Amino acid sequence: MKDIENRQDLEFLLSQFYDKLLKDPAISYIFTDVAKVDLAHHLPILADFWELSLFHTGNYRNNPMQVHMELNSKEKLTEKHFNIWLNHFYDTVDEHFEGLNAEKIKTRAVSISTVIKIKLAPS
Repeated sequence: MKDIENRQDLEFLLSQFYDKLLKDPAISYIFTDVAKVDLAHHLPILADFWELSLFHTGNYRNNPMQVHMELNSKEKLTEKHFNIWLNHFYDTVDEHFEGLNAEKIKTRAVSISTVIKIKLAPS
């Protein structure tokens, strides 16, 4: 297996990842019924985010915290949701990639999800 090397690898990873998420009834409804995500529009934005996060390049300019805060106001994002998301993310990376960037993206995913969970928690 190869490492994650470029945007095309990220696009492939994200496509495979969202395939898993959308087949999991414990979390898919958040994307389909609550957020009503248009994957054709959403996946390039996610690729921009991960390209910036992993390679320090790309055009991501959104505020991921704001997006998740708005989503959380519609449907409470629980510890279970975050765990499902992370498990599918890790599994998808491990199924298709190995190497420094594959490990780095998994580490970033857990860091980002932890920050989002902390900021969404009631104070």
